[in-house]
Amino acid sequence: MPTSSNLNTDRFVSQLTRNTIALILAGGRGSRLKNMTDWRAKPAVPFGGKFRIIDFPLSNCVNSGIRKIGILTQYKSDSLIRHVQQGWGFLRGEFGEYVDLMPAQQRHSEDSWYKGTADAIYQNIDILRGRFPDYILVLAGDHIYKMDYGAMLADHVAKRADLTIGCIEVSLEEATAFGVMDVDDYRRVRAFVEKPEHPPLMPGRTDTALASMGIYVFSTEFLFEQLVKDADDPESTHDFGHDIIPKVIRDHVVNAYPFLDLQSGAQSYWRDVGTIDAYWAANMELIGVHPDLNLYDKKWPIWTYQEQTPPAKFVFDEDDRRGVAIDSMISGGSVVSGATVRHSLLFSNVRVNSYSIIQDTIVLPDVNIGRHCRITRAIIEKGCDIPEGTIIGENHEEDRLRYHISPGGIVLVTPEMLGMRRHYVR
Repeated sequence: MPTSSNLNTDRFVSQLTRNTIALILAGGRGSRLKNMTDWRAKPAVPFGGKFRIIDFPLSNCVNSGIRKIGILTQYKSDSLIRHVQQGWGFLRGEFGEYVDLMPAQQRHSEDSWYKGTADAIYQNIDILRGRFPDYILVLAGDHIYKMDYGAMLADHVAKRADLTIGCIEVSLEEATAFGVMDVDDYRRVRAFVEKPEHPPLMPGRTDTALASMGIYVFSTEFLFEQLVKDADDPESTHDFGHDIIPKVIRDHVVNAYPFLDLQSGAQSYWRDVGTIDAYWAANMELIGVHPDLNLYDKKWPIWTYQEQTPPAKFVFDEDDRRGVAIDSMISGGSVVSGATVRHSLLFSNVRVNSYSIIQDTIVLPDVNIGRHCRITRAIIEKGCDIPEGTIIGENHEEDRLRYHISPGGIVLVTPEMLGMRRHYVR
């Protein structure tokens, strides 16, 4: 057992990460994103101008030194699989590095879709046994954040824990939507409650609770033991939060690991972009002068597959026809042709034609916006062809007849809503 004097050394952490397998749960539909997940899984949804949501946990793994990664897929996974194959094939198998896709494949029964988060891993337990990891890091594939998992692994070993749960500090109002932990002064978990009406407080706080991030570090044999027990329980829903964690708290060492900035001690950036409003807001945050999530951080890059496109272009410079973008992010291959883009985010290969005005809007790849359009506070899905003269976001009563409008007033527009017979999104 390492001593406190060497727990934070690079060498010690690198040994831990080398002997860890990360499993990313990426099979969920993400139904709260409405039509954005009609044809793709939530982790495959584009984010931030050039990324997919799953690029964030994948990049965290690689940047943390964890190079043995499994992605558990299920719901409409074609675009997710294609993205991983195109963008994450740079790990070297001869060095024991890999990103493996692990779909539900009837390894235990003929109707064995993944029934829950724990069941998804149980169905691959034979594969994991053959790879002999010391620790298994379980991650959600649908959150936006940057995190060094090595520090969490080191804390897990230092505390001699069986299970360590990554957590964030949230208000009591927010906590009702999360799995919440009741902990003592030493971060030992005393109770774990899913979406409680009255969340337990953090020690010494009057308005803050500890919410699970869906990130777990397990000592491997302990995890296998609990998965087998859970699989044999006919009353279980086979979920970590509902079933396994509450059952092991009393007799095993289960600790909370607060996701804080290691220098300032402040809460680190983490976003669940599981609703239309949350997705729009998280993308809009990136446009700010000093966003909380720094995509320009060379020390912790976010890796992805990037299509080879020409630079963004802005054309025409006439008094009533000028191609400009103000307080915006514009990705490669896009052309702003005599139009105005304000406080918006354009993904790759977007064309905005003359006399159009785009405000507070996210435009996903391969979209064409015709002339004389006005679009405000909207999300335009991939592949849309917006007809000339279209107005979106100014009259919600009219918009509601054709598009989806979120509780926060964000208008979601998809090709199908425009009468385009796409029926798939990559």
